[in-house]
Amino acid sequence: MDLQNIKNIIFDLGGVIINIDYNKSIQELLTYSNTGSAMEFTQKQQSHLFDLYETGNSTCQEFRDSLRREYNLTATDEEIDAAWNAMLLDIPKERIELLQELGKKYRIFLLSNTNAIHLKKFNEIVAHSFTIPNLDSLFEKSYYSHLVGKRKPDAAIFEQILAENNLNKEETLFIDDSIQHINSANSLGINTLHLQPPLTINAFFKDAVN
Repeated sequence: MDLQNIKNIIFDLGGVIINIDYNKSIQELLTYSNTGSAMEFTQKQQSHLFDLYETGNSTCQEFRDSLRREYNLTATDEEIDAAWNAMLLDIPKERIELLQELGKKYRIFLLSNTNAIHLKKFNEIVAHSFTIPNLDSLFEKSYYSHLVGKRKPDAAIFEQILAENNLNKEETLFIDDSIQHINSANSLGINTLHLQPPLTINAFFKDAVN
């Protein structure tokens, strides 16, 4: 991909900056299930209770209680939070350093389908591992689905970022590991990179920061 005309980069978080494993949370939560029923939460689709939580339409407590009801869980709030956070792995140091370098050359933004429990954990991982105060400090502006009330792949969230920051879509690159989000951005005329293993953002940008 030619980055010559790119001035703005919008980064997804999970699977792009922080390593994640959805199955870890599913398996942890199932240990508290009295029925062993399968959870509907994957990279491509999820049940309505997760959608409500990720768009800020349910509180943390409502989310926990909904999990208990829908999956017949016997677990404390703390156990549910720990299991829900189990999918969040590490943030490689080189990715933080890359974002710091890219921020000197491009306008960079964060766009994440996430929730309050995960956001708190993200920032705990950052505070424990790096000298920066939080994730937001790496970006000109961060857009978290549960705080803005919109989530990918809805076109509205991309349109909001473009409008609020006066971004030209032809000069903007969106990076995500989920194809449905890539397709939505593509349909609006935004440049995209579907990040799939083994490709990492460091490998992709290796020449851009040298």
